[in-house]
Amino acid sequence: MRKPDTLECLYIDFDCYFASVEKQLRPELQGRPVGVRPLDSEHTSLIACCYTAKASGVRRGTRASEARQMCPGIALPVARHDVYVRVHHRILEVIGQFVPVTKVWSVDEMECRLCPREQADAEGLAERIRAGLRAEIGPWVTPSIGLGPNQFLAKVAAEMNKPNGLTILHPDALPGPLETLPLDDLPGIAKGMLARLHRNGIFTIGALRDLSPKHARAIWGSVEGERFWAQLHGYAVERPPTERRMFGHGRVLTTGWQTLGPAFEIARLLVQKAARRMRREHFRARRISLSLKSRNGQDHAWETSFFPARDDRTFLKALSSFHAAALERGAERHTFARLSVILHDLVTEQAYASDLFEPAGQRRGRDASSHLSDVVDGLNLKHQRSVIGFGLNREPPGGYAGAKIAFGRVPDLSDF
Repeated sequence: MRKPDTLECLYIDFDCYFASVEKQLRPELQGRPVGVRPLDSEHTSLIACCYTAKASGVRRGTRASEARQMCPGIALPVARHDVYVRVHHRILEVIGQFVPVTKVWSVDEMECRLCPREQADAEGLAERIRAGLRAEIGPWVTPSIGLGPNQFLAKVAAEMNKPNGLTILHPDALPGPLETLPLDDLPGIAKGMLARLHRNGIFTIGALRDLSPKHARAIWGSVEGERFWAQLHGYAVERPPTERRMFGHGRVLTTGWQTLGPAFEIARLLVQKAARRMRREHFRARRISLSLKSRNGQDHAWETSFFPARDDRTFLKALSSFHAAALERGAERHTFARLSVILHDLVTEQAYASDLFEPAGQRRGRDASSHLSDVVDGLNLKHQRSVIGFGLNREPPGGYAGAKIAFGRVPDLSDF
């Protein structure tokens, strides 16, 4: 492994991104505590909040009604995922004026690998990016920036002095500031891994650094332990590319959508969104699964397989068969809390090969359905929102069926 002796990575992590964008675009919210909720309901939980709200004890996951009690005067706008994605793309354009963005990790986190010229003035580059974002995006959408010898340490640095901080972890100064951090401030150490480290007598970052690579591998139970050890020591670690295994969407069902019929309406929307993403990345699916979780905790699940497909007609036909099976099972008597739809057992378009023994008429029908799905995708892409789909589709409360932002996935504008 290579151990950089300079600052090779710049990492940007925006502060309270959803709430900050709302403040930037809505002057009446500026100076107020803000929490963002997914639905216009007092019973839903917040998905983001600003630092002013956090100072009152409000956190992600706090119920809207509780947030009002904990933080009088808090504003609770409903999330606008399409707006956050548009601002995200504008942010990438601004950063690109100073340095290429190497990888987008999420809607509010991105990594820039620095060339030797940029490494020589890494701190000045970070300050210019900060000034550019303030001028082009606005003063309320603040970036915390970290500089380090690798992506891992640059990300740790970006999180060390929030909000609006600039932190440098130079390889010559390691471990330095790291030694005062709690273990679970490191990316990848969540509750379960923290407990595992404690069981092995590891309670500080210093103790974690003192492990041998093989011991770290034994604690993690995989090569990921050695990779973690190497990153913590400042080595440049290149991971093998991840393999796409599925496309899917899930949704919590709200009042009015918790019975079988409305739930399947949402399933139709979700499978079309998932299929659109799958076609955009040039895959086909050989299997579809649907899961419905009832309010009493009981799971209802169906799955079927087919010839590698990419067209909405095939997937919607499978959902219709699931609906018929659900009726036979008496599932209409249940009230459901959540559903998920998954397209999996994938094959790339490049690896796909037609079945030589398939009847020509059947192949032509499938090709025609694929072409029709492509036409629908093209229209939605042209308008950068869902303007057409298959069947009668009601948008559920809160909108954004299947197009909500998740960590590691930024929806395409045509998904909305």
